[in-house]
Amino acid sequence: MTREFSSTDTTGTAALEHYSRAASRSARVVLGEYSTSFSLACRLLDASSAGHIANIYALVRLADEIVDGVAFQAGLDDPAIGACLDELEAETLRAMDRGYSTNMVVHAFAITARATGIKAELTTPFFASMRADLSTGEHDARSLQEYIYGSAEVIGLMCLQVFAAMPGAPQLNRAEEQRTKLAARSLGAAFQKVNFLRDLAQDSQELGRTYFPGMDPEGFDEQGKALLVAQINQDLAAARAGLPYLAPQAARAVCLAHDLFQELNVQLEKVPAAALLRTRISVSAPRKAMIALRVLLGAGTPSHHKLRMEVSSR
Repeated sequence: MTREFSSTDTTGTAALEHYSRAASRSARVVLGEYSTSFSLACRLLDASSAGHIANIYALVRLADEIVDGVAFQAGLDDPAIGACLDELEAETLRAMDRGYSTNMVVHAFAITARATGIKAELTTPFFASMRADLSTGEHDARSLQEYIYGSAEVIGLMCLQVFAAMPGAPQLNRAEEQRTKLAARSLGAAFQKVNFLRDLAQDSQELGRTYFPGMDPEGFDEQGKALLVAQINQDLAAARAGLPYLAPQAARAVCLAHDLFQELNVQLEKVPAAALLRTRISVSAPRKAMIALRVLLGAGTPSHHKLRMEVSSR
């Protein structure tokens, strides 16, 4: 026996809402399991916006885990791993179109995509970069730029879609919108380059990847490290310039994520280049708590109004 629901059936609507809540909870579980930094930052957002950011993160993490060893450890060969990624992308596109997926993480992402206007123009380059991890062992300058855009900068742009829909989001003119997009892309790029440095050992020794053109991981030296640290600092500075154009809650959350990765970059700068081939650097829990407290108290950044005035006067 089957039961039919009309478009106005409140029982059917309640069932979908229940499923969607469970899907969003599953996304928050993924976020909590894989990133303490982003979990901390999300706590500074309103509940709806935090949920949307978790939904984005969960899909990104799901794809990342496919290409970073989980599927291989489960016994899949390269063609099967690629097929898994293709299936995830296809299911994501279907869910964005129809608003439903049997995969709860994908369903959660679709909720956010449909609510905030995230389109395939952002998901397509993301999946293209994930696919590159299965086929590209070494990058040249152009392929690295494309990889960073797809794997990280578009994530910043997805999050920006959430922030633009937040309560209290300022009305921006076209020039200001472009500044926020540049800042979002810069923050994503900074995060990715930090991860390149901290994951140098795993990427080169376990996954056989060399992201930086012309760099021999075994001969990684202080000069090469200093160049990358400087690039990250430039990206972080460009990202910080976008804070005045966000809602106050979003600005605090982004500031916290920014400052956590800035601290990580400081630590990476202090560690000998050769040591990065043997260990993975992280920010300690007490240090993260101190940075979070500083942001909450407003000690790490000028006021929202002052930031905007500073940028406008340049």
